[in-house]
Amino acid sequence: MSARERRRPVKDLDRPVGRPPWILLLPALAGLAFLVLPLAGLLVRAPWSTLGTRLMQDQVLDALRLSLVTATLATFLCLLLGVPLAWTLARVPFPGVRLVRALVTVPLVLPPVVGGVALLLVLGRRGLVGAWLDGTFGITFPFTTAGVVLAEAFVAMPFLVISVEGALRAADPRYEEAAATLGAGRWTVFRRVTVPLVAPGIAAGAVLCWARALGEFGATITFAGNFPGRTQTMPLAVYLALETDPQAAIVLSLVLLAVSVVVLAALRDRWLNPT
Repeated sequence: MSARERRRPVKDLDRPVGRPPWILLLPALAGLAFLVLPLAGLLVRAPWSTLGTRLMQDQVLDALRLSLVTATLATFLCLLLGVPLAWTLARVPFPGVRLVRALVTVPLVLPPVVGGVALLLVLGRRGLVGAWLDGTFGITFPFTTAGVVLAEAFVAMPFLVISVEGALRAADPRYEEAAATLGAGRWTVFRRVTVPLVAPGIAAGAVLCWARALGEFGATITFAGNFPGRTQTMPLAVYLALETDPQAAIVLSLVLLAVSVVVLAALRDRWLNPT
């Protein structure tokens, strides 16, 4: 049997076999409609005639600026802490690694408000660590812009850790072993071999982390409050505007939707596609 003949069955696997069964296609279409129709509702009900005027309002610009800055800082914090954590989980065998991995992913399923309460109990002025920081260094995090960054990083870091750990587990360790055999130190191996090897996973995790931080609401309002120009991010501004000016809430929601779609659409094929 020739090599061309051996490749034919594999090539044929990519082709659709017959028509898709309706019992699967109908729920798939319903699921798509369930996800897309609410977003279409924003576009239909948007006040397009006054959109430009509303977008140029000071409170909208301040909330957008604060959201972009805090989400970016939270992503850098997650990279600083999350990449070493993911490397430890993937490369260092130690007792209780499964428990640690489970604890790392808890913020994914924990209600964000509960996360905000937990941050208050630890980093508040009377918290386990916050009381010492306030008394010793005069540093306080609640109801500050730094508190927004910490709240966003708390809920977003698991996305980065899971992505990077998965990339590390899928990477071929022989490259790292070869570099160590040639005399490279552990830090050199990590910096010159491991990081470039899993760079797509790091970038994918960073994108997901940034998008999650941009949309964070519960932990932010609980831990940092809702002060315009200081802690009021776009999701908080949407919540406040919904009570007084629903049209403004729609405009703010459109901005968040546009930013999220542009970022994910631009980077998904490059960084999130495993092929």
